[in-house]
Amino acid sequence: MAQNVLGGELADCSHDPKTGFYRNGCCETGPDDAGVHTVCARVTEEFLTFSAERGNDLTRPDAGFPGLQPGDRWCLCATRWKEALDGGVAPPVVLEATHARTLEWVDLADLEKHRIAE
Repeated sequence: MAQNVLGGELADCSHDPKTGFYRNGCCETGPDDAGVHTVCARVTEEFLTFSAERGNDLTRPDAGFPGLQPGDRWCLCATRWKEALDGGVAPPVVLEATHARTLEWVDLADLEKHRIAE
């Protein structure tokens, strides 16, 4: 079983919309996940705008992807979440559903400051 950033079992992030690199609802990662989609976040309007400005418009539907709306939970790339943190627009995270590998890019203290209770 995969571990979350708190050391426990990785919880599901979202099944509606279905998220995760493997589209299994979980922020699991593996060698083929070059983007390291490990941060379970509840996306905000500010974050979606930030991401679109960097070339990844998560609001646009595409081939089985419904597009995201503010409030949706989604497995974000660890590096993009860190960029958003540095830019002051990091969305809140679900620590229980955020993969431990995220800690290679982001400090737990920063994640805890953006924690949402679920």
